[in-house]
Amino acid sequence: MIGRIRQRLREEIDCVFERDPAARSRLEVMLAYPGLHAVLLHRLSHRLWQARRYVLARWLSHVGRWLTGIEIHPGARIGRRLFIDHGLGVVIGETTEIGDDCTIYQGVTLGGTSWKPGKRHPTLEAGVIVGAGAKVLGPFTVGRGARIGSNAVVVKAVPAGATVVGIPARVVQRVAAPPDAERQAIARQMGFDAYGLTQEMPDPVAQAINGILDHVHLMDQRLQAQAALLRELAPEAAAAVPPLARCEVAPVDSADQGEAPAADGGGTAAGEGPGRGGR
Repeated sequence: MIGRIRQRLREEIDCVFERDPAARSRLEVMLAYPGLHAVLLHRLSHRLWQARRYVLARWLSHVGRWLTGIEIHPGARIGRRLFIDHGLGVVIGETTEIGDDCTIYQGVTLGGTSWKPGKRHPTLEAGVIVGAGAKVLGPFTVGRGARIGSNAVVVKAVPAGATVVGIPARVVQRVAAPPDAERQAIARQMGFDAYGLTQEMPDPVAQAINGILDHVHLMDQRLQAQAALLRELAPEAAAAVPPLARCEVAPVDSADQGEAPAADGGGTAAGEGPGRGGR
């Protein structure tokens, strides 16, 4: 029994090191991480709740809220290795269920939208990340590995692996499909790694550039087909057509931007316009 408690405590501490680079020692984590304190106190209050010691469980939960600024109802079911970072203002309701390896940041509410008894709060499957200030309201499921952006208000189920943002929250990225080989090749030629951006954060600009890459690839295919047809129909004319050059974007040296020639009519040099002044 004691060995199991030590193992669980070691897990709770190790998950802090895995997800917070600011953690420097086990002693620091034990003394100065309110999220860890709140989870440990909840483990005890939940045991009391299951033993029908409701008043004592609520009192211990209240003490934990006073000490940490984190309110976890003793009836909530929490899996292993939950990491609550910073934690101030976190509220977790009675019928909430949280899977293993989830991460919750400050100001998060896992709440309900009904006064009726029964399941009123959300279920977070394993590996879910809930950003600072997000509100997840209602008896639905947030799928495994999903990410909820900061200050989002989630009122319906989230698919596994999806990223949701906004008010009300909407899906902006699902599980990434394997990158298309042709699009990757065009992106490398142009010096743009779209996947390195969109896999980390859903960006409408990157999505637009992906569309441009698809269009460039289609144009390249058609030009190649037309050139092949021209070589068959008129070999003499095809010999005068230069080969297609590689599509590459040359890097711009910031030191050279201020040395651009002045515009016609005595305008200012590039890089010296009124919108580029010092801050």
